Amino acid sequence: MTSPEEAASLAPSLGRWGDLAFFTEDWPGIKARLDADYRAILPPETLRFAALELTPLDQTRVVILGQDPYPTPGHANGLAFSVAPDVLPLPRSLSNIYKELQADVGDHPPTGDLQNWAHQGVLLLNSALSVPSGEANGHKDLGWERLVQQVIARTSQAPTVYVFWGKQAQRLEKYVHPGDHLILKTAHPSPLSAHRGFFGSGVFSKINQWLTLRGSKAIDWTA
Repeated sequence: MTSPEEAASLAPSLGRWGDLAFFTEDWPGIKARLDADYRAILPPETLRFAALELTPLDQTRVVILGQDPYPTPGHANGLAFSVAPDVLPLPRSLSNIYKELQADVGDHPPTGDLQNWAHQGVLLLNSALSVPSGEANGHKDLGWERLVQQVIARTSQAPTVYVFWGKQAQRLEKYVHPGDHLILKTAHPSPLSAHRGFFGSGVFSKINQWLTLRGSKAIDWTA
């Protein structure tokens, strides 16, 4: 059994994210269950908290929520909707995100790796940070959602953009504290729902309009 102290020491250096109660109250139990799982777990352990590592709390301007990591080995890189740069063809949801980007701002990143967004203050956080290989949503009940709830509550102490794609993400809106936020809700970019309001939503240009009106630098969505 993993002790709270051992589990905490295994967590990456997360800056102010590491102060969240999740890391002392929930992570030890999740870590123990992951260690006991006989299946291959994605993404690799070194990438599990990549979203929080690449986008520090004090730099987070936009929060985009995904569901869980891609269950295909070699795809997930710890950022919601993102894949390793050599992955082709793109996952279908990401392909639809790029189609909407093309229509909205005229271009999209050259690969499926969204690390450049993360470095600009876009927190790409899945509601589960792990998945068994080949078993989509296999860890949806592992306890990861507590982390997402706390991240939303903490980031909403300052003006922030929240992007909730699909009903599963939209259930988390209640954790946003009242404030000067931009909350964008559309259908999920999945092929099953993208035509029900994701395409044509203009999410990316709306985010930049809101940021620039508040004196913040626009996101370069094409990088």
